[in-house]
Amino acid sequence: MLRSITACLLAFTCLNATANTCPDWPTTKAHQEITTLQQQISQWDDSYHRLGVSQVADELYDQSRARLTQLHSCYPANADDDNPLKTAVGPVAHPIPHTGLSKLPDERAVQAWLKGRQDVWIQPKVDGVAVTLVYENGELKQAISRGDGVNGHDWTAHVRLAAAVPQRLPSSERLVLQGELYWRLQDHVQATGGSANARGSVAGLLARKKLSVSDADNIGLFVWDWPEGPADLPARLAGLSALGFPESALYSHPLETFAQAQQWREHWYRSPLPFASDGVVLRQSQRLPAERWQAKAPYWIAAWKYPFAQALAEVRKVNFNIGRSGRITPVLDIEPVQLDDRQVKRISVGSLQRWQQLDIRPGDQVAISLAGLTIPRLDTVVSRSVERAELNVPLASDYHALSCWQPTPGCESQFKARLVWLSGKNGLAMAGVGPGTWDKLIQAGRINGLLDWMALNVTEVANISGFGERSSAKLLSSFQSARQQPFQRWLKALGLPPTSAIELGNQWAVLASKSLEQWQSEPGIGAGRAAQLVAFFSDPHVQALGDHLRAQEIEGF
Repeated sequence: MLRSITACLLAFTCLNATANTCPDWPTTKAHQEITTLQQQISQWDDSYHRLGVSQVADELYDQSRARLTQLHSCYPANADDDNPLKTAVGPVAHPIPHTGLSKLPDERAVQAWLKGRQDVWIQPKVDGVAVTLVYENGELKQAISRGDGVNGHDWTAHVRLAAAVPQRLPSSERLVLQGELYWRLQDHVQATGGSANARGSVAGLLARKKLSVSDADNIGLFVWDWPEGPADLPARLAGLSALGFPESALYSHPLETFAQAQQWREHWYRSPLPFASDGVVLRQSQRLPAERWQAKAPYWIAAWKYPFAQALAEVRKVNFNIGRSGRITPVLDIEPVQLDDRQVKRISVGSLQRWQQLDIRPGDQVAISLAGLTIPRLDTVVSRSVERAELNVPLASDYHALSCWQPTPGCESQFKARLVWLSGKNGLAMAGVGPGTWDKLIQAGRINGLLDWMALNVTEVANISGFGERSSAKLLSSFQSARQQPFQRWLKALGLPPTSAIELGNQWAVLASKSLEQWQSEPGIGAGRAAQLVAFFSDPHVQALGDHLRAQEIEGF
């Protein structure tokens, strides 16, 4: 259905995890943040309802509006009279108002809604634009956009071109039908295909001054209500099928239990459909007479939306992680959000260049999704905090494959990455030694160089917070086993540039003495890799490591 004021009836529960906690903002900042967000949403509303252009994904819009409602409740003095449909109002009155529907945020809310209700049915919530169709003497006389639910725009000329909308009905009665104009899709699976911008595509077509027949052929129709039809839903569905609207009955099923609602929701979420859908609709068979309908969510109908394909998350902190090779990766700490069955608290931006382009700061709202349905990814910035926090951004020129061999200020991240690599499966394969182990040793002041762990003894480790007698013994055993690793593993552990295409031999001195030309004569080694190898063995820190390992009588050094 069209975006409406009902999108946020349950604003607090629509948001994720901790998002219903009021921010600790001074009055001035609260006013600035709320005003800025309101202006952003108003721009989206105007673009969508007046121009038919969707500037933001529907679920991100819903979450942003829910956040605005929450902030209004936190700071009532800043709450304005906000009508998301103010630019959607048209000159044509609906013969019967569009009611909209409330949103049930979770299973508990669905169970509560179903409790005590009888003769409930379920349908997929078709993701399109709502319309009123008026037939007189069997002929289509008028098609009206939803507008604000009371008044909309005349879409008749465009809708007449859509083959999916019957121009004549086998009935002489005056009929008023409410339904959804949707973008036709073939075998669309919502769980993997998402919204596919289907709603925006239809809205854009109907906002044009002229509509081609070929474009109109891509528009489908799902009639979801016959306000003045028979009193019970089965009779209405049968009547709609007889009139030429079979999809209504095809996608409507009775419910007896909450488990059945779960099954149908999961089925439609993961099965091929001819339209995009963003959830399911629960409706009682019986409802109020049409003359009592109002443009607000009634008691007899509700929506249970699918899991967010994209979640809105607030940025808490921006971290700049520096890897072993000197690559800088910005990582965002975010307010925890739920995506499918995963809770996400941290998200990688990917690269320093991308972060610079997006300019993400604490307080910004970002959209995240799951790549391949498993890996959290950052999609875009949805809205920005008014305050642009100053950040200590590392310079890319300061970090490279031969920087940070000690945890000096600014080098903590890369140095730790070197240690993690050294002890990991690609290095010396130290059992039970991971990032947490190195953190404890560094914080205790026991590790100031890449090989300082080789000098530790049982007494020193046992006196470090977090290590007991048993864990100290295991750690030292792992350190001792590392000493026995072959020369080739030691080279990888120290960070030797990849040289998988050649046989390196087993003597450090031989490798360290090779010239650029000698490296380039090796199979598979080009000028760039040869220069990296010469730079590696010529680096004073690397030479010192080689000397240290020779003194420790490590094989090959």
